[in-house]
Amino acid sequence: MTSGRVDRVDLTALRIVRPRVLRPQGSGRFVFFCDHASNSVPPELHDLGLPATELARHIAWDIGATGITEALSEIFDAPAILSPASRLVIDCNRHLNAADLIPEISDGTVIPGNLHLSAEARATRIERWFHPYHEAIESILLDREARGAASIAVSIHSMTASLAGKSRPWEIALSSHIDRSLADPVLAALRRPGDVVVGDNQPYNLDPEVDYSTPFHALRRGLPHIQVEFRQDVVADATAEHRWAVRFAQALR
Repeated sequence: MTSGRVDRVDLTALRIVRPRVLRPQGSGRFVFFCDHASNSVPPELHDLGLPATELARHIAWDIGATGITEALSEIFDAPAILSPASRLVIDCNRHLNAADLIPEISDGTVIPGNLHLSAEARATRIERWFHPYHEAIESILLDREARGAASIAVSIHSMTASLAGKSRPWEIALSSHIDRSLADPVLAALRRPGDVVVGDNQPYNLDPEVDYSTPFHALRRGLPHIQVEFRQDVVADATAEHRWAVRFAQALR
């Protein structure tokens, strides 16, 4: 799977920003990754010209996803890789040739610091944040392959309660592609109690033409995989994050 050619720049002149990696030698079957774990913007980018209120919104990160990823890593003693910078700095779940890899506008908000970027500036962001994040995921998976440890890839995201005037009734939703060997039993387990609305490829499916992380790390390897979205208003604090992590963990089991 290709992601568009971007020439590498001189690493000696860059401060590479490594992702957070939890339990790299974890014994669990799952490998969790969180593409939009942080709303951090490095000081030299001057908040991309945005006020703090915008950087606290969903446009900057997946609210609640970090806490859920941390909890799942602990529950399963499993590796977890979390992106270190805001999706507005660079979206680690987009192909390198995607128009929204470094978005100029997001949910109606213009991102001044992303306007009219030079090719060098784009390449620098790719080298500092995108490549180190995906190289960390690759390192974990390759190490597990070398040890003969089976891996199941789980990508953690969150979604807004509404977007573009359309409400989203699903409190949790699973995204899948052709292989539904994991999605179907997990959907069934989530729906069994009958007390939550569960989405199946709603509001998003897993699209290899749009999504990058799961297709690149899991689909091309033939690994069991799933992508999950938690609705942000139901994971709005640490207690709710942990509660939903436990519920999702029960379904994964």
